[in-house]
Parts: sequence; structure tokens; C-alpha cells
Amino acid sequence: MKKQIFWIFGLLQSCSLAFILFLIFDGFNSLSDGDFIGRDSQVVLSIAFPLFLLLTEYVIYERKG
Repeated sequence: MKKQIFWIFGLLQSCSLAFILFLIFDGFNSLSDGDFIGRDSQVVLSIAFPLFLLLTEYVIYERKG
């Protein structure tokens, strides 16, 4: 049961973080004259960082539990 709760809230946290990062990068692009960061890099960073964070939290959760 605890693992299911971890995955539910972990995925919700990662999805919301990815969405927030995407919006921040999009805001930087709209404020700058040229491209602050390319769309492909924006998507990769918005997905890779929350995924790495979720994986790190899972490893810590498994060692503590």
C-alpha cells in the first residue's frame, strides 16, 4: 500500500514540476528577443529533471523502508 501511495504522489509531483518548468522556460523565451532555449531542449529539461528527481526519491524511499 505504501508503494502505491508513493507512486501516485511521486508521479503527481513529477508531472506538476515538469509542467512548471516548461512554463518557466516558455516565459523566458517570450521575454527574450531571440530564443532563450530551443523547444527541444525545453522539453528534454522539463522531463529529465523531474524524472531524475523521482528516481532519486525512489532510491531513498527503498533504502529507508
